[in-house]
This record gives sequence, C-alpha cells and structure tokens, in this order.
Amino acid sequence: MSKRTRTVEGIEVETGSGNVFADLGLPDAEKLKIKSGLVIEITRAVRRLGLTQEEAGRRMGIAQPKVSAMLRGDFTHLSERKLMDCLNRLGYDIEIKVKPARRAMGHLTVAVR
Repeated sequence: MSKRTRTVEGIEVETGSGNVFADLGLPDAEKLKIKSGLVIEITRAVRRLGLTQEEAGRRMGIAQPKVSAMLRGDFTHLSERKLMDCLNRLGYDIEIKVKPARRAMGHLTVAVR
C-alpha cells in the first residue's frame, strides 16, 4: 500500500497503512497484527473476568510468566493457534471466515464483536 505524506503546521505527517507492524518494516507484519488483535481481546477478557495472572494462566493452559509477558505485549513465543485456544478457554467462540479476495493477494483480519 502506498503511503501518503502531508504537512500539518510545518510537520510532515505520513498516513499509516493500517498495520503499524508493516509501517515499521517488520517481517511477518500481517501475522503480528493478527496476534496483537488476539492478545488485546485476551487482555480484555482477563480484566473482565477479574483473573489474576496465575488464574488466567491455569485457565488458558500456559505458565504465569508467559501470561505476564503476553499482557506486556510480548507474544512472540505464542502461535496464533495457541492465542485462539486461550480465547476459547476464556469463554470466546472463534469463527474463521474464508472468502475470495478482491485483489490478487488476500489478507487476514481479526474482527471482534
């Protein structure tokens, strides 16, 4: 996606692509965006349920230090599948929807209701 640049009050502003990981030039940016969306929802669930990190870890099937790292934004050690499993264990249904792409290359998104 091409980036647009404009000047606001003498400051050059670049419009983002919608994926901060891609904008930063990180490898696997789309995967990181999906994982971060899942982690955000896990964080909301843990807070909503009033769980300690230890309780959340037991419920999700991961050790407390991994829960702590995940809640701080370090989710590199967890796969998308494991994050979805964590959400299932916190009482969420996961629905995967596959449809033809509008462009030659499709993309992944996380939609939360």
